[in-house]
Amino acid sequence: MGKRILVPVDGSDQARKACEFAIEEFPEAELTLLHVINPADAGYSVQASIPTFSEEWYERQKAEAADRFDEIEADASEHGIRVERAIEVGKPTHAIVEYVENNDIDQIVMGSHGRSGVSRILLGSVAETVVRRSPVPVTVIR
Repeated sequence: MGKRILVPVDGSDQARKACEFAIEEFPEAELTLLHVINPADAGYSVQASIPTFSEEWYERQKAEAADRFDEIEADASEHGIRVERAIEVGKPTHAIVEYVENNDIDQIVMGSHGRSGVSRILLGSVAETVVRRSPVPVTVIR
């Protein structure tokens, strides 16, 4: 059995490049695509406090993740690579590391937004935090 590679997917170009890299570099692997729904992204507007808005927002996030998964899975299947899908809710850094700890994952391949300077300090770096906390090797694609 080949490696199990976790690829966090957030809709960014960097995540797409990470998927392409994983498909090319690990042709015998099984990919697990992980999308993390961060409740903080729903915002703190009055509209966000309405229960139906929250439910609609969450369902929309799941649907968008499924669409991304469909595209990536189509590319992977052309190369004969099996794909699993996972959606977690929480802070991305915690959800990614926790997923690895609770599942049989051999490596993470993820994109980096490449921020530097003040924006990196203020916004943090998901990739950097995952690299520091991951119990398995992490390949970061820019």
